[in-house]
Amino acid sequence: MMTKKTRISNNIRTLRFMANEMTQQQLADLVGVTRQTILAVENGKYSPSLELAFAIARVFGKTLEEVFSYDEE
Repeated sequence: MMTKKTRISNNIRTLRFMANEMTQQQLADLVGVTRQTILAVENGKYSPSLELAFAIARVFGKTLEEVFSYDEE
C-alpha cells in the first residue's frame, strides 16, 4: 500500500536543524501537537491546518511562504 504525498512541501527539517538542532518533540510541544504529527508534516504525508502552519512558522520567526510551498504539477 502506497501512501500519497501531499502537494505541500516544507523546510521544517532544515529550520529545526538551524534552530540549535531542535527535535521534532520540542517543536511539537511548542505548537501543541504530537511528535508523530510533526513527522507526518515534515515527510509530506499530512497537510497541516492553517492554524498549525502559522504556529510552526511563528516558532521559527518565518512567514508561511518561507516554511511551506505549494507544489504545482
